[in-house]
Order: sequence, then structure tokens, then C-alpha cells
Amino acid sequence: MSSQSPIGEKPSAIRSAPGVPTIRSVNWGGLTTLYIKEVRRFFKVQLQTIWAPAISQLLLLVVFTTALGARGEVHVGGAVVPFADFIAPGLIVMGMLNNAFANASFSLLVGKIQGTIVDYLMPPLSTAELLAGLVGGAVTRAFCVGGAIWLAMALWPGVHVTPQMLPAIAWFGLLGSVFMALLGLLTSIWAEKFDHAAAVTNFVVAPLALLSGTFYSVDRLAPAFRAVSHLNPIFYVISGFRYGFLGAADSPVLLGSVVILAIDVALGLACYLLLKSGWKLRN
Repeated sequence: MSSQSPIGEKPSAIRSAPGVPTIRSVNWGGLTTLYIKEVRRFFKVQLQTIWAPAISQLLLLVVFTTALGARGEVHVGGAVVPFADFIAPGLIVMGMLNNAFANASFSLLVGKIQGTIVDYLMPPLSTAELLAGLVGGAVTRAFCVGGAIWLAMALWPGVHVTPQMLPAIAWFGLLGSVFMALLGLLTSIWAEKFDHAAAVTNFVVAPLALLSGTFYSVDRLAPAFRAVSHLNPIFYVISGFRYGFLGAADSPVLLGSVVILAIDVALGLACYLLLKSGWKLRN
């Protein structure tokens, strides 16, 4: 008997028609590969991407505590804490946020400039998988940087960074890192050259970070400026992250969690729609 299939029937080796995808669920292999690629990219230069931010934040801690003096104290949520213990958690999470933004804002932008954006667009990855891989790599870098900063400050005398509520630290670190990663991804989609990304860093990210209550308690501000501070999403990230170390916060922790989560969802939806449309990516 002939082993050939009858005319009109598909050979048994062909499982789908041409042009029909065979991956009908999550492409875990492709997603894992993209994530590993993003992580390896910053690990190859870890002296610059991980350890240098740790030294920079430690130097900021030394400069501010030296300028204020050893007796400096801050009132936070009814508690009085030493200034060094107050500022340390803010510096840790600020380093995490800055590096999450830097990692995500670089990925697609360098692909557009070097002409390798096709490496992100052609693989059999859905829009959600592409988004998850890019954000996952940025969040991983943020937590690596946060761990390095925490280690540097834990070894520095006169500073107490012992976690009191680890779930709060992990939760707000994750929310803040995702927020900045999505903001960085939006930047890399929109930007056409490195100057555009630098403009967002200097005129959006830096003011939000520096005016977020990292170096001061917002309770000491005038009512008008205090209200403005509560419109800054990074304020809620730093307040909740600091709560995990001190057990006290400048704002309700649950409110901050809801606000940042809602912003993350909105930014995630915006990134998804822009990636799906190919805006400024498929020129």
C-alpha cells in the first residue's frame, strides 16, 4: 500500500496550515529567552549597572548625614527616627527606580538607533510576552541594585537598615520598579535618539524622585506643597518602602499601594496598546 496521503488531505507531519501559529498559549521558551537576554545585557557590565549605583547612593548618605550632623532627627508618622535611618530606605528605593527606568528606556531605543529593532518584533512573541520580558529584565536590575545598596549601607557604621516588614519592602519595591520600567518603556517607544530619553530623565524622572520626600518628611512642608507632594506617585513608593524599615510612614500604606497599583495598570495598558500598534517601531 502507498504511504502517501490521499489527495486533499494534509500529510501527518503538518500540524497546522501555513501562516497559522502553532503556539496557542504562552510562549514560555521565547519569553524566558528574552528575559535572560535582558538580564545578561546589564550583567555583562555589572560594575556600571549594579555596583556603581550602590556606591553613589552610599556617598549621598554620607554627604547628607555629615552635613546635618549626627544628632539629626526626623518625625515620621508620629515616630522620631535618626536622619541616617530615615534617609537610607529612600536612597535604596530611589536607586532601584532610577535603574529600572534606565534599563527599560534603553532596550527598544538602542534597537531603533542601531537598526536591530527587528530582533524584538520578529520572534514569535505576543505583545504581552514582549512587554513582560522587557519589564521583567528592568525589575530584576532594580532589585539587584537595591540589594547592592542595602548591603553597602548595612556595612556602613551608624546606619540601621534592618527590615521590620519584609512584605512591605518587597511589595512597594516591586510596584515602584514596575512603574518606572513601564515609564522607561514608554520613553523608549517614543524617543528617536538618546537626547529624547535624557530629556525625560532630566525633566520628568529627576524632579519626581528628588521631590518625593526622599531627603525630608513632607509633614514639615507648608500645606500647599504637602498637597503637591501627595500628587507625586514616587512619594507613595518611598513612603511605603520606608514603612518596611521603620514601621512608620508619611502616608497611609494601603492608599499608596492602591494608587501605585492603579498607575501601573494604566501604564501597562498604554504600553501594550502602543507595542501592539507598532507606533514608532515599524517605520
